[in-house]
Amino acid sequence: MFDTMTMTKIVGGVGSALLIFLLGSWVADALYSTGSGGHGETEMAAGDDATEGHTETAAVEEGPAFEELYASADLGAGEKLFKKCKACHKLEAGGTSTGPSLFGIVGRDVATIDGFGYSGTMAELGGAWTPERLDEFLIKPKDMVPGTKMTFAGFKKPAQRANLIAYLATIGG
Repeated sequence: MFDTMTMTKIVGGVGSALLIFLLGSWVADALYSTGSGGHGETEMAAGDDATEGHTETAAVEEGPAFEELYASADLGAGEKLFKKCKACHKLEAGGTSTGPSLFGIVGRDVATIDGFGYSGTMAELGGAWTPERLDEFLIKPKDMVPGTKMTFAGFKKPAQRANLIAYLATIGG
């Protein structure tokens, strides 16, 4: 049947394949999410660089008004939070990826990047992306714009949304 050396090679091959799969999974999680649900479910204090809210039943935290949070936003924390967005969005003018460019998003009219294929509901939304409107959208995009192509479930913490929006306001604004 099998000698000891053949059995050792088989067990070693299977073990190596499993190890490579596990390492690949860890690398993918590190690049594309911070938790098992994606787009970050890591529990951290408000304003930290991890995002929350990829669960379908994520509740929004109550606290200070958005205007207060936005006025005292931490741009550095917002820049760190953008790392969660850059898998789908670019900050360069006119650059699109899976999602449209976020260059100049704060104050820009909704669904106006030429050449990007917006969902029908997003194209019909109209208006401009004010900081308050972005805050509402980023709580849970599919609640505000049913049918949006954006699969991100939202940021649960108001301070995180305010930090990210304040950072985005400095890009091309």
